[in-house]
Amino acid sequence: MMGASGLVMQAMKTQIIAALAATFAFLAPVAAIADNHADEHGEDAPRWSIAIHGGAGTLSPDNMTPERRAEYEAALQVALDAGAQVLKNGGTAMEAVQAAILPMEDSELFNAGRGAVFTWEGENELDASIMDGRDRSAGAVTGVTTVRNPILLADKVRTESPHVFLMGEGAEQFAVKQGFDVTPPEYFYTQRRMESLERMKAEALSSLDVDHKFGTVGAVALDSQGNLAAGTSTGGMTGKRWGRIGDAPVIGAGTYADNRSCAVSATGWGEYFIRVGVAQEICTRLRMTLYREAYASGGDLNDQHRAWMREQGVVQKAADAVMAEVKELGGDGGVILVTPDGDALFSFNTTGMYRGRATSDGVNEVAIFGGEEGSGTGNTPDH
Repeated sequence: MMGASGLVMQAMKTQIIAALAATFAFLAPVAAIADNHADEHGEDAPRWSIAIHGGAGTLSPDNMTPERRAEYEAALQVALDAGAQVLKNGGTAMEAVQAAILPMEDSELFNAGRGAVFTWEGENELDASIMDGRDRSAGAVTGVTTVRNPILLADKVRTESPHVFLMGEGAEQFAVKQGFDVTPPEYFYTQRRMESLERMKAEALSSLDVDHKFGTVGAVALDSQGNLAAGTSTGGMTGKRWGRIGDAPVIGAGTYADNRSCAVSATGWGEYFIRVGVAQEICTRLRMTLYREAYASGGDLNDQHRAWMREQGVVQKAADAVMAEVKELGGDGGVILVTPDGDALFSFNTTGMYRGRATSDGVNEVAIFGGEEGSGTGNTPDH
């Protein structure tokens, strides 16, 4: 296919943002929040942040060898550093998100791209979505079997078509038209994924029994221009049938970005995340909260007010509340999110989530296991 690094690092088309303030004047304070905060830091101190995930689920240190843990942590660090480097160099949030997701799609460790699980028929059906917080343009694909890096194809849907969501054969035809090579099925074959499918069939098990983690990958970023982006990629559920589609390629459920509030990428039991509309729900709650606080402070959030909001954990509470809804319905998983203020946060109701974050303030860390009070044991399929 076309060079992955070239596609990721290429200049993105300039997007025209529609002026909606005149129509919805009451939201003007919210629309100005990101710009005002950027001005406070000044041009000499650009602020950026990025968060990544490689799936969530029933994860325990007791069930993972030190070697395996080191392997996952190294893979997460590679992905995190790839995205952070783009932002350090002044690149866009959209470029950073793709740069971080690509190495995870190319790794056999994660349920995306090369490491995708098998369907009941023994195929690898891949899903991905991406969204630009500047203008809320988005692209998504589902059920593709011949595309090495679905996240790149999702972005092409966003930039080179009038559509948001393409599926299956049509998406693959579009990929060829865009210059993507046709990737043979053997590229996606991994022994451990096939063994999971075979065990599922032989013992009449469900996805919950053969896999206990979500391997979906994702990234969210804030760039030095104050723009947000989010992307998610997955192979779905082991043994999925009948064209099942989860939340990862669904804009608003598994992926959402809006400069007025936040950028979110989710990993979890897709059916529940779709029902809650997790990604957009978090962003909408946060946007409404920011509006109320801006109104209360006279139309702008000053440093003192922002510090108070951070002390109160407003962003974390919004994410945790939505994840609590997922849990109440019977689902589990997790999310990563970044905000215009540079917050890079996680929220998950499982025992662990493969994750990492880096910021312009010097934060750079990866982690796997939970440990927060109330972490559940989650009987979850591999998504």
